[in-house]
Amino acid sequence: MKDDPYILSGRNTIIHKLRKVDLLIVNSRQDPVLMVLHNGIEEYKGKVPNNKLEAKRMDAAIVDVSSSENFGDYKNLLFVQTLNNKEFKIDYSKKGSDYFITVHQESTF
Repeated sequence: MKDDPYILSGRNTIIHKLRKVDLLIVNSRQDPVLMVLHNGIEEYKGKVPNNKLEAKRMDAAIVDVSSSENFGDYKNLLFVQTLNNKEFKIDYSKKGSDYFITVHQESTF
């Protein structure tokens, strides 16, 4: 088993598990790239690394949603859990609006 900084759960959930590595989520060419930090998600405006080595130098990991090692197809709806126990809902049909990235669940211990 490979040691990725994330876990895939179910059919459309990504769980971030390593604080020192940010995740760059790529769904398709026309969708914005997202950066998952330890406490939230934001649209990534920088240059997307060309390979895993470039990403590692940025302390990031690329998560290509449609690759065969991940979900294998385009996802219109994606859930991402960050390290602070918030689960975000990413609805690609609402990109460009305030409802594109929303808090879906928030756990408190």
